[in-house]
Amino acid sequence: MRTIKLTTGADLALDGDLLTVLEMLYKEVSAKHELQSTFEDMAREIQHVIDQMTDDERRTYLSESLFLNTVSYENERLGAYVKKLDRK
Repeated sequence: MRTIKLTTGADLALDGDLLTVLEMLYKEVSAKHELQSTFEDMAREIQHVIDQMTDDERRTYLSESLFLNTVSYENERLGAYVKKLDRK
């Protein structure tokens, strides 16, 4: 498993698990700055992470990201449908 560095100096293990990346970004960008970081701060850190990845790693994380977002989208749609049914 390969390790890269965030701009804060924290090590990030690229183990293929998107949640590992998300947790580290949250801890290093959001939590360390007491939730005062901006959209631009997070976007810069994400770009820094992507720049260090190989093409294969990018494909792996893109695939996992699309899957996670699809599941989230489906859950939101289902939740909206259930609420609509409850109102009838």
